[in-house]
Amino acid sequence: MADLRRPLDATAAGAMIVMCALWGFQQVAIKLAAPAVPLLLQGAIRSGIATLLVLGWARWRGIALWQRDGALVPGLLAGLLFAVEFALIYAGLAHTTAARMVVFLYLAPCLTALGLSWFVPGERLSMLQWTGVATAFAGIAVAFGDGFAAPGRTTMRGDAMGVMAAAGWAATTVLIRASPLAAVSATRTLFYQLAVSAALLPLFSLATGDGWVTRWTPLAVASLAYQAVIVAFASYLTWFWMLTKYLAGRLAVFSFLTPLFGVAFGHAILGDPLTPAFVAAAALVGAGIALVNLRRAG
Repeated sequence: MADLRRPLDATAAGAMIVMCALWGFQQVAIKLAAPAVPLLLQGAIRSGIATLLVLGWARWRGIALWQRDGALVPGLLAGLLFAVEFALIYAGLAHTTAARMVVFLYLAPCLTALGLSWFVPGERLSMLQWTGVATAFAGIAVAFGDGFAAPGRTTMRGDAMGVMAAAGWAATTVLIRASPLAAVSATRTLFYQLAVSAALLPLFSLATGDGWVTRWTPLAVASLAYQAVIVAFASYLTWFWMLTKYLAGRLAVFSFLTPLFGVAFGHAILGDPLTPAFVAAAALVGAGIALVNLRRAG
């Protein structure tokens, strides 16, 4: 059967730029709500609200979420990886800046490319993609060096958690591509990830003593609505829908914009410090993401 997905038009390109900006702002939104709502609790609330929204969407669209097709066990495992990833992101933001977190997190596309080349037939990397992976890793090394040189090395713990979260994100993607989840609807796959994380993140919060004392300020409510409704529900479903309509590689190339947006938002809104070394690191990571995805854009 012919692939009916088409190259990007102006509407798709514009939508991808908007979504990359939304994703880049997420770490800033988490930080903005942190004085009122503990970090891990934010993640639990985000996943819980988004799970309910996905359930409603699936019912409205008639999408079956429960089938005997071998996808349950890998779905639960994907949910576990997703929960660990976001636990690391939310907890890590207590120890690093939003700008730094988004750069370390977006090592994930390059780690995904490595994982797919090992576990999924037909996903071997070209020389250009290997160059992209090396470029992104060089950016991460520069970013770590920048944090190591800072007085007190106060961001090192959070930076490391960002890298571990990136590995979790990459592992989730590889699992989805290499398991029966590859044949199920994107809505169902998203449901597994959100539902399991909604169950586990409150437990992670309790186990780490993150606290459940909240102050429902307008800013905190707006931040949580943004994280749950705009990002975890609407943007993810839009992304999955676009993957069915447009060539995936050409969409993925835009992902290099996300860390750049994240750095810009973190600096402009939160005053995150930007050293020349860290700006260079962000540019290297963005360039690496673009190079890794260029072959698929053809």
